[in-house]
Amino acid sequence: MRVPLSWLREYVDLPAGETGRDVQAKLIDAGLEVETVEQLGADLTGPLVVGQVLTIEELTEFKKPIRFCTVDVGTANGTGEPQEIVCGARNFAVGDKVVVALPGAVLPGDFAIASRKTYGRTSSGMICSGDELGMGDDGTHGIIVLPPEHEAGTDAIELLELRDEVLDIAVTPDRGYCLSMRGVARETATAYGLPLRDPALLDVPAPNSYGYLVKVSDPAGCDRFTARTVTGLDPEAKSPIWLKRRLQKAGMRPISLAVDVTNYVMLELGQPLHAYDRARLDGAIGVRRAEQGEVLTTLDGVKRTLDAEDLVITDDSGPIGLAGVMGGADTEIADAAADPETGQVAGTTDVVIEAAHFDPIAISRTARRHRLSSEASKRFERGVDPQAASAAAQRTVDLLVLLAGGTAEAGVTELTAPGAPRTVAMRADHPDRVAGVAYGRETVVRRLQEVGCDVYGQDELVVTVPSWRPDLAEPNDLAEEVIRLEGYANLPSTLPQVPSGRGLTARQQLHRRVGRALAGAGYVEALNYPFIGEQVFDQLQLPAHDASRDVVRLVNPLSDEEPALRTTLLPGLLGALRRNDSRGSHDLALFETGLVFRAGEKPGVAVRLPVDRRPSDEEIATLDAALPAQPRYAAVVLAGAREQAGWWGKGRPAEWADAVQAARLLAAEAGTDLVVRQGQYGPWHPGRCAELVVTIDGVEQVIGHAGELHPRVVKALGLPARTSAMELDLDRLAAAGGTPVESPRISSFPVATQDVALIVDASVPAADVEAALRKGAGELLESLRLFDVFTGEQVGGGKKSLAYALRFRAADRTLTAEESTAARDAAVALAAERTGAVLRGA
Repeated sequence: MRVPLSWLREYVDLPAGETGRDVQAKLIDAGLEVETVEQLGADLTGPLVVGQVLTIEELTEFKKPIRFCTVDVGTANGTGEPQEIVCGARNFAVGDKVVVALPGAVLPGDFAIASRKTYGRTSSGMICSGDELGMGDDGTHGIIVLPPEHEAGTDAIELLELRDEVLDIAVTPDRGYCLSMRGVARETATAYGLPLRDPALLDVPAPNSYGYLVKVSDPAGCDRFTARTVTGLDPEAKSPIWLKRRLQKAGMRPISLAVDVTNYVMLELGQPLHAYDRARLDGAIGVRRAEQGEVLTTLDGVKRTLDAEDLVITDDSGPIGLAGVMGGADTEIADAAADPETGQVAGTTDVVIEAAHFDPIAISRTARRHRLSSEASKRFERGVDPQAASAAAQRTVDLLVLLAGGTAEAGVTELTAPGAPRTVAMRADHPDRVAGVAYGRETVVRRLQEVGCDVYGQDELVVTVPSWRPDLAEPNDLAEEVIRLEGYANLPSTLPQVPSGRGLTARQQLHRRVGRALAGAGYVEALNYPFIGEQVFDQLQLPAHDASRDVVRLVNPLSDEEPALRTTLLPGLLGALRRNDSRGSHDLALFETGLVFRAGEKPGVAVRLPVDRRPSDEEIATLDAALPAQPRYAAVVLAGAREQAGWWGKGRPAEWADAVQAARLLAAEAGTDLVVRQGQYGPWHPGRCAELVVTIDGVEQVIGHAGELHPRVVKALGLPARTSAMELDLDRLAAAGGTPVESPRISSFPVATQDVALIVDASVPAADVEAALRKGAGELLESLRLFDVFTGEQVGGGKKSLAYALRFRAADRTLTAEESTAARDAAVALAAERTGAVLRGA
């Protein structure tokens, strides 16, 4: 919200010497985010005056049209003689009043004006456009043509209000009332302890039965609708300079008088309005939900297909506007235009003014659904004062009558749904307990009254919330108002007493170790949003019954394309890999550890926990029961080169084995035995997919998969060829009962290495052979490593040779050759019994 200081002073009598910076500091202390203070006209110096064009001579001997003008600037030039100026613009004529920068003036951008010879003539000054004066967009991008009543020689800096200070406020969603001069003025008056001249305090006629007919069929979507009619408007009437300038300073473009007035009142009071050309209305105005598939062309010229949840304004012809978002083109205010045959000027002469209050959620969803954010929707979705509708309609009527010569019809339509003021019960010392400061009842009551509340009671307060503050819904909201107005800077600094003996939980420690281990292995952490679209499960080729498809859907998602919480980390990681690859980074190894969300059955209802004490165990358990399961997962994705080529070697590409090794690395950090065996699951290539298995309470459980992604998944997601990935459940990995991770140590006793090559059927998993060898070797086995896999005629058809290196060591002695050989033979024997392995060469 852009707030001109000159406009703000109309509602609050600020001290004469108070600058925009001073007001900014006050409002920041009150809790508003005032980002900048723009100094308009700070680099502009005169003389800048009103001039009347006396003559125009067209210079045709140049490549572009040039005009040599004489302009009456009164006595501003010191001689009273016409000023000779060369100008290339063509949107003015003889007799027009224009803005002239005389020699000696300096325009924005340090553009100095002086007499100089150009195009064969001497130009003593410049006829100015709005852009050259830093006025903002006025829709014309040409020379400023002023109304004829301004005398030549008048100071244009003061006339056009070119010097001002504008506060740019980033209005947070809970302070929608500050999207208006009225709301900011109220905060300013409170910050300075000054009275407020409320622009909404107007004499409004009572509703009657002969206003324009309105029918509201959805009171939940529209609980208030005010309609007023103004007739006999002059279609040629233009917005006065002061009105245009206030709109420009606030960041809006002047369009036409009727539209400018509605925008002005919206900025002033915070109530969005809409003006309909009454001649284009067909019957009564209605408010209802759209029918699925209805079509409406909005003011921006876009034909939109409506959704059944959209709230629309209608007449007998159908939808004429998206309620609270944008009007329709069919009832748009017509610009004044002269009939080429008769010369008569035609345009809108009768208007119907709409001032309504719509459901914030409905407006927010409609604006997001149609990707159509407007000044009106921004206000409605943050909360508009429903009690201001009548005053806003009256203010609009008054301005149209004043500026366009219209007549206000006596009919006043006002439909309201039954409702009562909102009240909040609060202990008088509640703000004291929240802030840790003894404010006292008198201070609490006074601060709440300053924000517009009515307060009753002594120790137990009953607070009636003002209509413009929908965000005040519970005692903590009221406490926040007291604390911010008393000053956050005045809160004492106290260090919390941290109880001893508490550190990271085992889960947190594992999370950190996993992150460090992956980073040490060359992976880069990528943090992604936990939102997904359900179409990604088709791209990942997950079966229809897969548990990952059972998602938790958000009631109010940030994006309609990603309305659900993730059940897997892969979509976010693969998206990050795709983006980086498309931008030139082709050798990628990314990882992420984070929560996923499993819907399941959650019959409980979420409760709001207290903030003034620690929640009880029962409250925490009730909340947990209403939340989806949120296990922590770890995932990696790889593409491109895993080892770079150089003088040390050729390098190698990332492959499925690297993804499997990442899983082994995590298992080592968790101190858990991980079994890797062949598997098959949606995103992975069926011949290059490994199941990751751990034993929990004596039961084997698959906790994840690793390997190369399926080519169809790679194509669907636009990934580099041969992309590999790994994902596992980190919580279940930790629950597998692993031993605490100890730092490695060097034994003082030598190691005994025994190599064995076993021939097994090609269908036997290497993991089964390894498990048998490990079990049979007993406690003396220190490590076991598969170092060769061989197939060929030497081992026979349908067979493969697996070569393992077994390392034996005792903790208290040097092993004899007989001991290590016996352990090896025991391992081979058990492998033969379980898998049918035969010692190669035997």
